[in-house]
Amino acid sequence: MYLKYINTSFLSNFYKYLHLPLNNFFAPIYPVSWFACKSMSKLWKKYLLWFAQEHVEFRYAEIESLLSLFNIEMKYEQKPQNQEPFWLVEFSSESDAKLLTSRSVSLRKCLELWGHEKSIDLLHSTVRGKSGSFAAYFEPSKSFKIEVETVGRHFTQQEKVAKLEAFDYLPIRGPVKLKDPDVCLQYIEFYGTRTVNIPTTPYEVFFGRNVASGLRQLLKKLSLKTRKFIGNTSMDPQLSLLMANQAQVNSGSIILDPFVGSGSLLVAAAEFGGYVFGSDIDYLMLHGKTKPTRIKQQKRAKDESIKANMKQYNLGHKYIDVLINDFSLPFWRDSMEFDAIITDPPYGIREATERVGTEKQNYIVSDEHLPTHVPAKIEYEIPSIFRHLLIFASKHLRLGGRLVCWFPVFRED
Repeated sequence: MYLKYINTSFLSNFYKYLHLPLNNFFAPIYPVSWFACKSMSKLWKKYLLWFAQEHVEFRYAEIESLLSLFNIEMKYEQKPQNQEPFWLVEFSSESDAKLLTSRSVSLRKCLELWGHEKSIDLLHSTVRGKSGSFAAYFEPSKSFKIEVETVGRHFTQQEKVAKLEAFDYLPIRGPVKLKDPDVCLQYIEFYGTRTVNIPTTPYEVFFGRNVASGLRQLLKKLSLKTRKFIGNTSMDPQLSLLMANQAQVNSGSIILDPFVGSGSLLVAAAEFGGYVFGSDIDYLMLHGKTKPTRIKQQKRAKDESIKANMKQYNLGHKYIDVLINDFSLPFWRDSMEFDAIITDPPYGIREATERVGTEKQNYIVSDEHLPTHVPAKIEYEIPSIFRHLLIFASKHLRLGGRLVCWFPVFRED
């Protein structure tokens, strides 16, 4: 499964490219070079981006999207490795580093890098030689703490304390404060990401000042375990937030999920300030009348709904509506535009792919039966779903808006 985003500046010319292979529409996402523009008038500093080891394949897409959204310039100090949790980068201002990190779901922390070496002794030698330049953070009025982390290897608390005490040469004059200090320093030893053949000495060692933390706390807040209304295919909160970041959702954005289901993607978009619409052909799901997903739940509560989820997270003011709609049929006014379309189309595995229709020839419903007629449904083939999705996006996305969706693939192909 791949998660892709498409910019409307491309979709506006969609019809010109219908003869091209599908691969032309879904190009791989890599770090882009124009963010490495270094201005001589700016003071660039080295920073360490520390990622969580989850959904590593979406790091580039999320970071690139946020850099573009906030118009942030970032230079890659070295080409990032997919599986390694650390990126060495440069920013021209600390405010840019904070803005990027505070919106990212993939990032754990961002550090202003004071030292980076291949061995512990070399790191201490480097930091000792630079310690005078950090005097502004060592004032008597500023509280501090030093956190010790090992990645890829477990150390006891006693061993961590010994590593912390090795920094006794730092000319720190302020008091120690373990909770919310003025200055938080971070020491990291990296032993790799493999769980076998762990080396006795670290591959890399980092030391720096903690600048900002990522949005990891949102994963617990939006957990499906505590959410009021969920379905069989409710999207994981982390993936939902990653999609919202790729879609560049911002305060005031108008967002649509045309295969809304239980509304997980609407929650993520609203969390970032978007006003959300949803639509789906499944009447029972949108009215909270499907079979409960939780094993011990016998029947759904009367107030289970997407709207109830929005109220649960104090996002009710961002909820516009959800509508029953067959996506294969025209529904919206031609003039209706969205800032982003974020969706997870059905694939016919855990959720049926259906649209209104019949295989009968010349089928007509008489006027007598029309008031009580329930339209028949037929299979909605996956190629048709994505064709309609691209055409819809080219028509209803504002210029520069993004379509972010899941696209099923056989990896061996």
